[in-house]
Amino acid sequence: MASEQDVPAERRAAALLHQLHEEGDPHVRAELGSRYGIHTDRAVGMGMARMKAIAAPLAPDHELAAALWGSGLYEARTIAAHVDDPAQVDVSQMNEWCADFDSWALVDTVCFTLFDKAPDAWVMVEPWAASDREFTKRAGFSLLWALALHDRSAADQRFTDALALVEKNAGDPRPLVGKAQTMALRAIALKRPGARAQLEDLVRRLATSEDAPTRRVVRPILKLLADG
Repeated sequence: MASEQDVPAERRAAALLHQLHEEGDPHVRAELGSRYGIHTDRAVGMGMARMKAIAAPLAPDHELAAALWGSGLYEARTIAAHVDDPAQVDVSQMNEWCADFDSWALVDTVCFTLFDKAPDAWVMVEPWAASDREFTKRAGFSLLWALALHDRSAADQRFTDALALVEKNAGDPRPLVGKAQTMALRAIALKRPGARAQLEDLVRRLATSEDAPTRRVVRPILKLLADG
């Protein structure tokens, strides 16, 4: 008897897309835009818990993930991030998916679920953080945030080096970018004690900036440092 993965990925993706449309809830979909910045014309309306439940028995499946991502549907792309095999995710795929990011929710889901486990995750942080495109820049700092939380094998030097990216880009006035920078700093402060001294120096220096967006990025970290 043929296994499920013997069925072409495109057919399995088509069946799953039909299921998503069948299960989609218009009331959930109506909330996606206001709460998560998701384009509701490319969503059916489904909660994260249900998407994870659908994805769990399907992973890992690199081909299915690619087919689901290609659909453009928010829920399908979220499931793709949970289904894909991070060991097979390369730089080309990361850049292609990043170019499709159109909401902070999708950025963070992919960075925290898949990209932070890919072999070349660290390669993407700097170029994405330097991008002018809002969601690409968000991805650079969200990926740094995820790596600070999840990459236990990374040397502290990686994080102290990455502080320069925050310093260079903290003046970005877009809230979605600034929030990711703040959360990356918070994760480094809490999870990377070897980088704490350099982080404190950076935060205290930026806190005196004349630039308001820069001060907003570090203000929550100042409180964190003050609270010990």
